[in-house]
Amino acid sequence: MKRAVLAVAAVIAALVVPAADAAEPVRFATFNASLNRAAEGELLADLSTPDDPQARQVAEVVQRVRPDVLVLNEFDYDRTGGAVGAFLANYLAIGQNGAAPIDYPYAYTAPVNTGVPSGMDLDNDGTVGGANDAYGFGQFPGQYGMLVLSKYPIGQARTFQLFRWVDLPGARLPDDPATPQPADWYSPQELESLRLSSKSHWDLPIDVDGRIVHLLVSHPTPPAFDGPEDRNGLRNQDEIRFWADYVTPGRGGYLYDDAGVRGGLEPGARFVIAGDQNSDPVDGDSTGANQILHAPRVIDPRPGSAGAVEAGTTQGGANADQRGNPFLDTGDFGDEAPGNLRVDYVLPAAPLIPLRAGVFWPTSQDPLARLNTTSDHHLVWTDLLV
Repeated sequence: MKRAVLAVAAVIAALVVPAADAAEPVRFATFNASLNRAAEGELLADLSTPDDPQARQVAEVVQRVRPDVLVLNEFDYDRTGGAVGAFLANYLAIGQNGAAPIDYPYAYTAPVNTGVPSGMDLDNDGTVGGANDAYGFGQFPGQYGMLVLSKYPIGQARTFQLFRWVDLPGARLPDDPATPQPADWYSPQELESLRLSSKSHWDLPIDVDGRIVHLLVSHPTPPAFDGPEDRNGLRNQDEIRFWADYVTPGRGGYLYDDAGVRGGLEPGARFVIAGDQNSDPVDGDSTGANQILHAPRVIDPRPGSAGAVEAGTTQGGANADQRGNPFLDTGDFGDEAPGNLRVDYVLPAAPLIPLRAGVFWPTSQDPLARLNTTSDHHLVWTDLLV
């Protein structure tokens, strides 16, 4: 018991240690910050002044942890770039509640599939249009988008927004249980254009003092909000499998990016898989995360927090029946279902060396526990020697 307490204390202590203090590691992090809004343009309007309460909390979490490279999931895409600039200037550049400002000279965002009309009846409800019939669930194009902020230069991105689900060998296509034909939820015409990624898949080369680290970013659909055909659960698994094939030598030859270039990651390249995968290795509705946890060269630093242990114990409900270690949870979800889960990951690959890792989830006795309601996800970080 004493050893476990010391391990938890070490994780908490690491949160307040500047990343530059330990042999110049680079701190990579991911945070589903829930900076999404109900209508296009609302996020830009909210961030145009420095007084949005949620954005201030998100900024404070980032300022407390101080990542060098940060993936933000659920940051609505704004094609003008105004929302990104406003968040940097009005929130991160201003110290929040005593935390020091933080500067990111490099940022990357791009279009995603959420809210993009498909023109097809993808949910088979007899009508065409709306969030369920978009290429990725969303009320408008760019809702639930992605943003990467970095202290290091970001090179030429490789994006896979348009990659078709049917082009994944052995794709787990959903079946309509009301018909005798297999895997027929989507018509052949729909499969001709249906995209795999519910948002997008990005390969961003980060130049860390002359060494390239490929940041592999995505946000698969939640494995829920569907029916017995399990179309979202199956898509979640295949979205995760995309990265497993991409980083495995000899398995990614079929992949093609939005520029038409084929192939996976170059063998031996440094990479970090980061983002909200909406998948727990042992609990919940999808265990697809195991595909990347067990991919070649991938190292699982097993980040955790004392706050997650406390939450899993006190909230009860579905948490009492879970098999996974609550120390590793990153999402605080419904107590009755699905309970708290590990769904957010920062997974480096050898030769990168993880030094320490953690989840920003303070216990109830910590003054920073007020930040636990910022999002239903918690920021996950890993310090790496590149």
